[in-house]
Order: sequence, then structure tokens, then C-alpha cells
Amino acid sequence: MILPLRDDNPRLAFPFVTCLIIIINIMVQLAQWGDASGAFLYKWGLIPWEIIHLSDAHQLPEAFQSGIFNWLTPLTSLFLHGGWLHLLGNMLYLYIFGDNVESIMGHGRFLLFYLCCGLLASVCHVVASPQSMYPMVGASGAISGILGAYIMRFPRARVHVLIFIKIVRIPAVIVLGLWITYQIWAGIRSEGVIGGGVAWFAHIGGFLVGMLSVFIFERKERVEQSRQMRHIWRD
Repeated sequence: MILPLRDDNPRLAFPFVTCLIIIINIMVQLAQWGDASGAFLYKWGLIPWEIIHLSDAHQLPEAFQSGIFNWLTPLTSLFLHGGWLHLLGNMLYLYIFGDNVESIMGHGRFLLFYLCCGLLASVCHVVASPQSMYPMVGASGAISGILGAYIMRFPRARVHVLIFIKIVRIPAVIVLGLWITYQIWAGIRSEGVIGGGVAWFAHIGGFLVGMLSVFIFERKERVEQSRQMRHIWRD
């Protein structure tokens, strides 16, 4: 088991947007408390078949259908999770890596970056599984974009990782490189498999979007400030 716990990477400012996203996700999880039927996830999650056909999946019970809101599900699905473990895992990655990416972009740009990565990751999932009737939920696609941005801008930052029972410090390029390698391997293995599960191609797509678009959303002066701060902090 490999679990990141924190990084040794000073931030320029308090990550207001990162914290706000975490709070919203927790509140949404509380809002669906007690929904044993799964109707909440089907109603607000992204169902690829509905996006492709621009229509509700009438095979589903009425309570499971999104109605006029199905075109919003690529956005709403980013704030839904399949359970508390799913939520906590995503929020841990967001908390560890999101603050530094927010620092070099600024709050407004970071929010736009987060949403763009999440939406484009959803597109990748729809393309990979166009006939799926299962809802895709979770912030993983957007967070994958953050990981992609982080590996481009902070590859040498040390990440404290729990490996079985020992905590070690490993460069981010190795931690995140292993992470995306596993996503690709799992995505290839899942090709052609029908049913629910992990949206591997959303993770892969979000990661690639983050790698490529970080240079668009970052603010050059903040990147330089971050570089200087890391140098001073190491000294």
C-alpha cells in the first residue's frame, strides 16, 4: 500500500479555493446521507448514454432520471462521491497537491482550471464508455488535472508517503509517475469491460489536461516567487 500523507512544498498563500472545494464536497456527501437506493447519484451523476443521446435513460426508474438537468451532470458529478472512503481519498490528494497549484495560479484561475480539468476528464470518460448506463461520480478527474500540473511544476518536491508501515520521502515525479502509470495500466485492462467501476480514462484525461494547461493558467510571477521560496525554505 502506498499512501501520500503530505509534501515538503511551501505555498505562497492560503488555499481558499482548495478548502472551499473540500467543504462543498463534504456538504454534498452529507446531503445524500441515507440515500440507500442510489437515486441521488443517478440523478446528479454523469451517465454517458444520456450525454451521447441528449436524453434521459428511460430504462431507469423516474426517481433516477435527471430530467432537464442532465446537461448539467458533467459539472454536478464533480461534487458527488460513492461513499465516505471515496470522498476522503479524493480530498486527501486535493489537500496535499492542490494548495501549491493554487499558489502559482491564484484563486480565480485555479477554480477555472479545476473545473476545466474535471469537465474535460468527463468527456474522456464519455468517449471511452459511450453506452454506459452507470453514473460517473467523483472529483477524481479534476484532481487528476491538479496532479498533472503538480508533476510539471514541482517534480522534485518531496512527498511523504506511507509504504505499508513506513513513511518515506519520495520526489513527486516518482509518486505521481507511478500513479499515472497505474491508471494507464488499469485503463487498458478495463477496455471492453461492461459495468460500473473506476473511470480510469477520466483520470488519464484529467492528468494530461492538467499537464498541458498548467502553462496557460499559471501566473509567471507566482511561479518565480514559488521557486525562490522553495530555495530559501530548503536553505
